[in-house]
Amino acid sequence: MNDRIINWNLDPTIYWIFDTFPLKYYGLFFATGIFLAYYVAKNIYIKENIPIENLEKLFLYVFVGIVLGARLGHCLFYDPSYYFSNPLEIFLPIKKIGESYQFIGFQGLASHGGGIGTLIAIGMYCKRYKKNYLWILDKIAIVTPIVAVFIRLGNFMNSEIYGKPTNGNWGVIFQRDDLIPRHPTQLYEAFAYLLTFGILMFVYRKMTNNKSKGLIFGLLLVFVFSARFIIEFFKENQVDFESEMVINMGQILSIPFVIVGLILILMKKRSVYNTV
Repeated sequence: MNDRIINWNLDPTIYWIFDTFPLKYYGLFFATGIFLAYYVAKNIYIKENIPIENLEKLFLYVFVGIVLGARLGHCLFYDPSYYFSNPLEIFLPIKKIGESYQFIGFQGLASHGGGIGTLIAIGMYCKRYKKNYLWILDKIAIVTPIVAVFIRLGNFMNSEIYGKPTNGNWGVIFQRDDLIPRHPTQLYEAFAYLLTFGILMFVYRKMTNNKSKGLIFGLLLVFVFSARFIIEFFKENQVDFESEMVINMGQILSIPFVIVGLILILMKKRSVYNTV
């Protein structure tokens, strides 16, 4: 086999606990991303002399927002007719196979839905504890790419959300599906998000005051969803109806996020100029 082709055939399940509950790479990677994001955010709070209890409350809101938003986003954006007919499968990790339900874990989380869910959850947190919304968004924006990196690594371990054929003698063969060399788009995205994290940390460390509310969040939206929009051109469509679209659902959903990000950046630049 050509040394520029990687054969990938990993079992997504690491271990079966009591032969009934599967411990999967995706869940492990997701949990790792959340833990590392919390660790970095904790250091930021300590640096700014903010009580850690505030972060603990915020992360609870964010975690629920991510999970619920990502799950509902997948169900509503990509396959609403199926899930409206099988509502139990929206919130429970089960699937009806034949005449009975079987535990399969949650299969289907949409990053755009997770983003929307996070924004709503942070809004609820800020309203309850009377915090500045954009200030909180900036703090969460710094660590968000960490979670995104590990989610895409989890997708790679699962051999899912992969790319189109490379039509050459390089790529990754996801043997659980076919024997065609494909773009490892999960790794493309993971690298893009890691780079975004580095840029946002650099911008944050260069700041000497808290007058840039919304700037880091705006940069996050532009970098993450621009990368997502571009990489989608190399991805296989996730659902059949996307094959009839000029740009797919992931790209359509990315455009509003990019626009909002650009608006926040331009607003910040204008406020800086007005204070000069």
